[in-house]
Amino acid sequence: MAENTVILDGTGVKRALTRIAHEVLEKNKGVEGLVLVGIRTGGVYLAQELGDRLNEIEGVEVPVGAVDITMYRDDIKGHHEHLPVGKTELPFSVEGKRVVLVDDVLFTGRTIRAAMDAIIDQGRPSCIQLAVLVDRGHRDLPIRADFVGRNVPTSRSENIMVAFDADNKPTEVILQK
Repeated sequence: MAENTVILDGTGVKRALTRIAHEVLEKNKGVEGLVLVGIRTGGVYLAQELGDRLNEIEGVEVPVGAVDITMYRDDIKGHHEHLPVGKTELPFSVEGKRVVLVDDVLFTGRTIRAAMDAIIDQGRPSCIQLAVLVDRGHRDLPIRADFVGRNVPTSRSENIMVAFDADNKPTEVILQK
């Protein structure tokens, strides 16, 4: 039987996102030329929340987009004809922009690699930075987050889940053992 432990409650998630927003502003010296791109699906919801925080702090709306990585995954070569493909929605050009790629949980790094490929297919950003709510370790690729809400060392058999409410607002982060 699985054992669940809440490692971030709703208040903790809000604090982590607010801290990430301040770190993004500090590193980028504001929001000029900045865009947020969430990885479907949890990363999209977190990118929207991060955009709201940046707007509250700076009074400027940062463009938010979404990227679907289905066709860029390295574990489906030759099997993609039966996969449901989501929609990449970038209502802005990434050319020359500072892209903050947003995801809920960073694990092996393969999802991030696929997302970077998908973004670069859309144009050449000046840089790509990575913001994640939870970094659980266990990289297969040399990828690290620039902004982390919480580091949670896990075993490979454990799982981290970010729960969202009906309005797609993050409500808690759960460690499943």
